[in-house]
Amino acid sequence: MPTDTTASTGQQPGKSGRRKGRKARLIVLVLVLTLIGGVAYGSYWSISTVRASFPQTKGSLTLKGLSGPVEVKRDDYGIPQIYASSDADLFMAQGYVQAQDRFYEMDVRRHMASGRLSEMFGKSQVDNDEFLRTLGWDRVAQREYETKLSATTKKYLQAYAKGVNSYLQGKDGEDISLEYAALGFTNDYKPQSWTPVDSISWLKAMAWDLRGNMQDEIDRALLTSRLGPKEIADLYPRYPYSRNKAIVQEGQYNELTEAFEQGGTSGTGGTSGTGGTAGTNGTGGTGTGTGTGSGGTGTGTGGTGTGTGGTGTGTGGAASGTAGLDSQLGGLTRVLDDLPPAVGVNGDGIGSNSWVVGGKHTITGKPLLANDPHLSPSLPSVWYQMGLHCRSVSSACQYDVSGYTFAGMPGVIIGHNQDIAWGMTNSGVDVTDLYLEKITGDGYLYDGKIKPFTTREETIKVAGGSPKKIVVRETNNGPLLSDRDEELVKVGKKATVDTAAPDRGDGYGVALRWTALQPGTTMDAVFAMDKARNWTDFRKAAAQFEVPSQNLVYADNENHIGYTLPGKIPTRAKKDDGSVPAPGWDPAYRWTGYIPQDALPYEFDPERGYIVTANQAVIDPDEYPYTLTADWGYGARSQRITDLIQSKIKDGGKISTDDMRQMQLDNSSEIARLLVPTLLKIDPENKDVREAQKLLEGWDYTQDADSAAAAYFNAVWRNVLKLAFGNKLPKELRPRGQCLWVEPVNTTGPADEAGKVRECGQRDPDRAQPDGGDRWFEVVRGLMDQPDSDWWKTPKVSSGRPGAVDRDQLFKRAMIDARWELTAKLGKDIDSWSWGRLHRLFLKNQTLGTAGPGFVQYALNRGPWELGGGEATVNATGWNAAGGYGVVWVPSMRMVVNLGDLDKSKWINLTGASGHAYSAHYVDQTDKWADGELLPWAFSDQAVEKGTADKLVLKP
Repeated sequence: MPTDTTASTGQQPGKSGRRKGRKARLIVLVLVLTLIGGVAYGSYWSISTVRASFPQTKGSLTLKGLSGPVEVKRDDYGIPQIYASSDADLFMAQGYVQAQDRFYEMDVRRHMASGRLSEMFGKSQVDNDEFLRTLGWDRVAQREYETKLSATTKKYLQAYAKGVNSYLQGKDGEDISLEYAALGFTNDYKPQSWTPVDSISWLKAMAWDLRGNMQDEIDRALLTSRLGPKEIADLYPRYPYSRNKAIVQEGQYNELTEAFEQGGTSGTGGTSGTGGTAGTNGTGGTGTGTGTGSGGTGTGTGGTGTGTGGTGTGTGGAASGTAGLDSQLGGLTRVLDDLPPAVGVNGDGIGSNSWVVGGKHTITGKPLLANDPHLSPSLPSVWYQMGLHCRSVSSACQYDVSGYTFAGMPGVIIGHNQDIAWGMTNSGVDVTDLYLEKITGDGYLYDGKIKPFTTREETIKVAGGSPKKIVVRETNNGPLLSDRDEELVKVGKKATVDTAAPDRGDGYGVALRWTALQPGTTMDAVFAMDKARNWTDFRKAAAQFEVPSQNLVYADNENHIGYTLPGKIPTRAKKDDGSVPAPGWDPAYRWTGYIPQDALPYEFDPERGYIVTANQAVIDPDEYPYTLTADWGYGARSQRITDLIQSKIKDGGKISTDDMRQMQLDNSSEIARLLVPTLLKIDPENKDVREAQKLLEGWDYTQDADSAAAAYFNAVWRNVLKLAFGNKLPKELRPRGQCLWVEPVNTTGPADEAGKVRECGQRDPDRAQPDGGDRWFEVVRGLMDQPDSDWWKTPKVSSGRPGAVDRDQLFKRAMIDARWELTAKLGKDIDSWSWGRLHRLFLKNQTLGTAGPGFVQYALNRGPWELGGGEATVNATGWNAAGGYGVVWVPSMRMVVNLGDLDKSKWINLTGASGHAYSAHYVDQTDKWADGELLPWAFSDQAVEKGTADKLVLKP
């Protein structure tokens, strides 16, 4: 049976000492708990106390409320498969079992989603709670439960909550999880009963982390303090549709039926730019122009937007050029930095891979479907693997499904049933807009009139402190986020605004409009997808998946494959593409409606025989009338996956399950392929730099963990970005602690031309720019043929390292800086260098593991693991080039579903099934995950029974 095998805490992951390390952690923890517990409470802790919360997995238990017996079969990794005879019993047992393994995680999640973290962790979380209460996720979830969800879904949610509460009954905190014992030293928090709304609220938290381009919207506005419209446009190039293919390549939008239809290839470019609800600027052109709203001239950068045929936005009325807005949005960015991530990296950089290959290209003759969502690393993993099986599928018990779900939610989010399989990637469509609001007294300006705020009072309870009351104000666009940070409401006294804008008075507010702040039906969709039998059922179910909008990839055992884009996606006025903050006082910038579900793009059994989604553009804007977003991922991963598939199937080749796994592990660097030939032509002069340069000779651009060439190249890439772009960005985008002497804001020269003001970066290093993702690949690709561009200019430094006036000189400087950076980090001997020594993964408990006492962090956290892969590679172990080399997001799970024989499917999780720090299943999958292995995924009754290690019977 697998053990709690963790990497050592040293530089190199150890093996022989892992069991010893786990025991040492346990002994240290018990000693500390004994000391503290003895002093504080006159009692003593023991190892048996620490293990008291481990779940019972064998024998039998009585669960009141069941209508019949339920079996819980766990394999060697503690992954549960539940067997019941009714839907209600199935979901009640699911709630019980997830609470056994993960209740502390569930409890933290619901407190985050409802803005009640201070109840658990005290005054340190008050600011976060204020922001989360302003968003009001739990209030929306309550309305969703009361007004939107079907009676059947409510029944399942109630059954799940009943199961969770059955587990909690009669238990104190320390009986549930070790973390509650630690919390008990500082406050008297006691876990409360679970409710159906707690499960729904988590969907809102998930949607927040997958919300789309809100950060790009902020960044474009902040960039105007240092850069002009053309320079900003350089940093948001157009999506390379001819090189990196969109997801949907077949089918077309029919103007007569106003629906997207299959049959033939898309070719309706003449319908782009139809205005009205399409929210476009017409076909072709850049769409630049000056706006009529506050704050000066629009940037016209637009990014990679669809529906515009170019890069422009023409939304200049968004006040993006003012110092006042810089202060507001900079403050908002700091609030977002502090907000705990739910599943992602606060909306930045996250992505996923999911692709499906039809039977004509596979060894089995049936489809193969792969998925690996890229999210923040967390301990335990955000995903929970399980199977939900009706002993006999009928109207009384409708489910036979297995896959990944979230602890705290019934059903399965990603996986397969007996007929179909599905995967998800974040679509990235634009479902959020920031609006500037002219605040006057107790109201705000709209259409020339003062309208009263919608207000409510919220009371935040604080563990160990006094409660705090706040007032939440909302405009007709949404909640005022600026009320949650005083810097958001301060407008610079000398800020210039457009003459058509209202007087700034005491400053503009910032409001958020977001589709997830309206009640929806996503929970209905989860249950409907879990029991879908075919493409028609699946599409009908997917239509209810309103937020977050996801790319859904499909396969079935009848040899069909498909893709569909569901979601509640807004349409905007012709002059607004959502790429920059908009003037809330102008009715012309209101949303005009939502794209009809029948009009959203999809594919079914495309002629090419495969479908790839990896956060690239959904469809070419010249072939679709609606604007989906101005900010796609740029398609580096998706095109690499496409190339790998094509290389396997050329000349009639067939793809296997293991081929799909190996594709998931592809470490090839597209940016290295572009830059290395040029780097090798440069004469670095210095022998030590030349020695490092030779590492790149003959390198195959693969970023394996043991590769010295990958280490050096990525260091060069990081320094190229810093010299060419990072040092020229405003402080709000640069990493916290990086200080530069720059010209005052609102000057026209680059930030590094002359030093007059010392400015220090303000953004969390994991979210700073330039992050080195595939947008920056495209930025640099576009400048490679402009060797004399001003972007390549950088000054010399006092240490004597040379400046640069062109591309090759800057590359030479980056090679020098990289050599000495790695010498400092890894040593002078390049034979000792490896990418994995720089690129390490630490798994941290997301509460006490990040902010608790040192001994508690030692007890709860694990790592490091030295990883291959990298930013914008298929094996997307992401790192932020502005902040360092450490891993900041990962393939949070990997799966390959074999529709020819479901028992030959494979899966893996980032950590283990258990959230208990000393369980054998805490991180028992992590070593295999890091090595690129997948576990067997039993589905049939016979296969599950064969792999069962523990069996628990829940009796009525």
